[in-house]
Amino acid sequence: MSHAPQSRPPQAGRTDRPPLPGRGETGPPATGPGAPPEDTAPVGPGDASSTGEATTESTAPAAGDGAGPRVHPVDECRPFTRVLLFGVQHVLVMAATPISAIFLMSATLGLDADLTVDLLSAAFVLSGAGSLVQSLGPWKFGPRLPFVMLPGGAPLILFLAIAEQHGLRTAGGAVILTAVFCFVVLPVFSRLLAFFPALVIGTMIVIVGVNLVKVGAVLVTGTPGSPGFADPGDLGLGMATIGFTVVFYLVFTGVLRQLAVMLGLLAGTVLAAATGALESGHPVGGQLVNLPQLMPFGTPEFHLVAALPLMLYSLASMAEATGQTVINAEAVGKRIDRRTDVPKTVRGDALTSLFGGFFGLPLMVTSGENIGIVRVTGVRSRFVTAVAGVVLIVIGLLAPVTHAISVVPSPVVGGTAMVVFAVITVLGIQMLGRSDLDRHTSTFVCAVALALGLLPILVPGVYGGFPPDVRILLESGVAVGAFVAAVLNVLFHHVRPGLAARATLTRTGSDR
Repeated sequence: MSHAPQSRPPQAGRTDRPPLPGRGETGPPATGPGAPPEDTAPVGPGDASSTGEATTESTAPAAGDGAGPRVHPVDECRPFTRVLLFGVQHVLVMAATPISAIFLMSATLGLDADLTVDLLSAAFVLSGAGSLVQSLGPWKFGPRLPFVMLPGGAPLILFLAIAEQHGLRTAGGAVILTAVFCFVVLPVFSRLLAFFPALVIGTMIVIVGVNLVKVGAVLVTGTPGSPGFADPGDLGLGMATIGFTVVFYLVFTGVLRQLAVMLGLLAGTVLAAATGALESGHPVGGQLVNLPQLMPFGTPEFHLVAALPLMLYSLASMAEATGQTVINAEAVGKRIDRRTDVPKTVRGDALTSLFGGFFGLPLMVTSGENIGIVRVTGVRSRFVTAVAGVVLIVIGLLAPVTHAISVVPSPVVGGTAMVVFAVITVLGIQMLGRSDLDRHTSTFVCAVALALGLLPILVPGVYGGFPPDVRILLESGVAVGAFVAAVLNVLFHHVRPGLAARATLTRTGSDR
């Protein structure tokens, strides 16, 4: 989705932003304390100006300078300590998203503690591996831009729907099928972009956000009808976590504000420990390294109909990747060729998702908030996010760390998740605001798509009387909303104007 960056709270990620979970929006612009630090490369002839003007890969030396071409800031290798510091900063900004995503999976699907730890480990390792691919750009994978990857928000909802209808093995197979589908469709996907304008993708993102907030709320309250549902203590802990996040976002500025969600999660955990609500972890068994389990749900099963909602979403995700690649290039002041660099981003997403499917994860996507970190700090080196990828892998492999994360109380994670995923809804509304809703046909398309897309979310089981293969398609509010919006957009904004133009030409010809 090619769209301008919007100022927003941190931690939403690509919708696709799992921000868990999802994509397409950047963080706040550089202002005040978040202005570029001293080690930021100076802006000179050929560098990007403050307006984000694109530059070439390298710049010529200044007149009279005998040195060779200066390395572009995105390709600079900075001192290791500084690179590590900024890399850890990227990790802190996005860490709440994979944590929230895995907790949502565990709570929704009733996974045991050991499997949850395995999935946490896999989420961090694959996020790190994907970040390395996108940042270093081996062969035709990755645009060599400062990207960080994480589990997507919209794919997570679709993954959970498939798992509940057809089982976890089919859900894993659907992720693998979708990753392969991305590779197959990639050569012609540019022709499909016209079917996914801001109107369609914005509608889809709103539906995704509402769904994710609902799932996040279940982490706080529990399932309706279950023992302890809406316990006041759990509600208080979840609301306190949200309150901490708001205070941190209000008090801090610049880079620290970007960490507000993560700090809120930590503060909520401390409060839980102080009140005796901290869950007791299971023993690590003296293990230092915990390797993610391959095929944790068993051998993947491939069901094409079950995978269709995820495949439909992947088309919108490719459009979103286009916008993110352009925005990232503008943030670092690097001129790119959309015909070659955008497909590299999509290939990086697809490759990471392909491996993620074998480790039980939903589709992986590039993180939008990390582009905001680049803008805030002014540090444009892609090696910073490459180091962030290494840090993520180390976190995923260290058994004590993943076990420590797994004992964070569900209400705390739920409070964090509600904030993270509500931002996705806001991003969708912002996108709809740029889609000319003053045009009555656009308003009608959005209204119908939202009505049909939100129906299975607001009225669970509404399609319970349909056959399973039909039900999996209809109960996916994201897929239904995106499909309806895309079809109506084509009918109202492509087919109808074309027919009207032909009718006008016919009348003009007959008058002559």
